[in-house]
Amino acid sequence: MTSKTAQRLLIVSNRLPLRVVKEREGTWRLERGSGGLVTALAPVLRNRGGAWIGWPGVPAEKSSGNLSELMDKAGKDLGYRIVPVALSRREQRLFYEGFSNEVIWPLFHEFPSLAQFKPSYWDAYRSVNRKYAEIIASHSQSDHFIWIHDYQLMLVAQSLRDLGVQSHLAFFLHIPFPPLDVFLKLPWRLEVLRALLQYDLLGVQTARDRRNVIECFRALMPDVTWRGRGRVVVGQVNGRAVRVGDFPIAIDYRSFARRANAKEVLAVRDMIRAKLPDRKIILGVDRLDYTKGIPHRLEAYREALRRHPDLHGRTTLVQVVVPSRTGVPQYRRLRARIERLVGTINGEFTRPGWVPIHYIFRSLSPEELLGYYRAADIALITPLKDGMNLIAKEYCTTNVDNDGVLILSEFAGAASQLQNGAILVNPFHITEVADAIYFACTMPISERKRRMKKLRQVIRKQDIFWWVDSFLRSAFSKHLSEFPQLEEYMPLTSTS
Repeated sequence: MTSKTAQRLLIVSNRLPLRVVKEREGTWRLERGSGGLVTALAPVLRNRGGAWIGWPGVPAEKSSGNLSELMDKAGKDLGYRIVPVALSRREQRLFYEGFSNEVIWPLFHEFPSLAQFKPSYWDAYRSVNRKYAEIIASHSQSDHFIWIHDYQLMLVAQSLRDLGVQSHLAFFLHIPFPPLDVFLKLPWRLEVLRALLQYDLLGVQTARDRRNVIECFRALMPDVTWRGRGRVVVGQVNGRAVRVGDFPIAIDYRSFARRANAKEVLAVRDMIRAKLPDRKIILGVDRLDYTKGIPHRLEAYREALRRHPDLHGRTTLVQVVVPSRTGVPQYRRLRARIERLVGTINGEFTRPGWVPIHYIFRSLSPEELLGYYRAADIALITPLKDGMNLIAKEYCTTNVDNDGVLILSEFAGAASQLQNGAILVNPFHITEVADAIYFACTMPISERKRRMKKLRQVIRKQDIFWWVDSFLRSAFSKHLSEFPQLEEYMPLTSTS
């Protein structure tokens, strides 16, 4: 791909890659954001030029003072333009907290009973997507490549086409796409599918997600014809082509591997191991969310302790829960349930010198998180449903001694890539997960090393730069006859 093509790039996401911190009345400070999307795309924009469009993180009613000036300066420091989208408190509440997180999030993670199908949420979602489109249109040209991200902005392409924008539009969904019987429950299902068809390339995380997307299109929009096999298939819509492909997102392997040996990280690792000597340390790290399966995991560890008494005093589960949406009643109830379970299990099994579960409810610094990765003998990653789960990839990458074990939910997107080295489990099957914990705790060192080497090899080969390159190459591949060549730089382990 030429540098000229790569420079014509606009990235659009719900949030900017910056965090706004209020210092005093009328003044602000900006901090660089973190997370998978920022990690993935910031280097692309720095190296190839472009702009990032998104919400700055503060309501429009408060975005006064020096915020605009800081945005301009941040763009110069980052090496790409920062374009904020102003959203009011009401818009953010109805569009983001409402439709995005109370409709799409539970539905696409296959928890339809938790979805709140309120018409006011849908109206706000359409309105805010239109607002994003207007900002994009004012900053784009016909030869720009516009890459829009995630479930909050599925309708943007439709609004851009209505505004007359003819640029190449691509979309990547970072969460799962549900099967037809679940998607059908969305009252505005046809409007969402019509909007998605306005993109030139629609990317999802896994082959399963791609099959679900195509199944929904075939069932609800029979006028669209599909052809092609493998990672990318093509639909014909009113004389234009729409491509749908799976591109599993990744991490910066080299950065994580290098930072794993930093002295601050090693100090955390040594401190943890000193406080938990002669133990198999089992680590769970999750944001507070019902999709992560934390109560199920705790129940599985309890079952392992009941079924295998030789684990008593020899294992410790360190469960880190990062606070999220703590003001929402449902999340407060989830936290209370987790903490009751931790107390109950510790009450049942604790003895002098041994507490089975160490529970942490706070965010960890990057050095702390990597230190816990380095200290852990086993990573217990068991979401009930997850788009990818980069924690699993981060743990394996930082396991530079190749002696850790990954227990991974088969419903995490990462399972298709990591199946040959991880112990895959059904997180709803408590006994199966309990036995997997025991298997991991008793696994010979030679087997641990063999498995971990496989995992790290896959993650190293399919890193974040591979993800970006494979997506952009597919976006700029204009003819169906070119698609078989994608396998040359898209050597995924999963099957279609």
